[in-house]
Amino acid sequence: MRELGVPHPRLPLPSAGGEDDPAAFLAWLREAIPMVEHLGIEAMRRDGEALEWRLAIAPSLNDKGTGFGGALTAQTTLLGWCWATLWLRRHGVERDVVVAEASQRFLAPVTGDYRLVCTPESDDGPARLEERLAERGRGRIALVQRLYCGETLCLEARGDYAVRPAG
Repeated sequence: MRELGVPHPRLPLPSAGGEDDPAAFLAWLREAIPMVEHLGIEAMRRDGEALEWRLAIAPSLNDKGTGFGGALTAQTTLLGWCWATLWLRRHGVERDVVVAEASQRFLAPVTGDYRLVCTPESDDGPARLEERLAERGRGRIALVQRLYCGETLCLEARGDYAVRPAG
């Protein structure tokens, strides 16, 4: 068990311009954030600017036998954090990311296994983040997370993720 106030060791950066191995990143994430082991994440993949998780519903069931909103909200927030962290790592930047603001809209009940997809809110978001990091040493990006159960959009979340300055 981790000690309160002691940061977990960072995962070594991938080679220049390289991507993190999804399985290795998820293994590190499970160690770094203990609750991740209980979220039901079965797979992670990146497709361009989209980061996707496949999740089992069983760990996130509520008393009605559908997805528990609090668990789903935590998952959307964490997926955004992972998107920002992995984007930085791909660019050779080792920085802390924090969620500054988050909101969600529940559109339909989650009744089975599902997928969460995170993308930048605007197409130029990554370029603006890169510019701000170069100019100010810190930056922010707005990300959108969408939860699909089959083809049904059940939840749409939005979050602003801040990249903290070095030091």
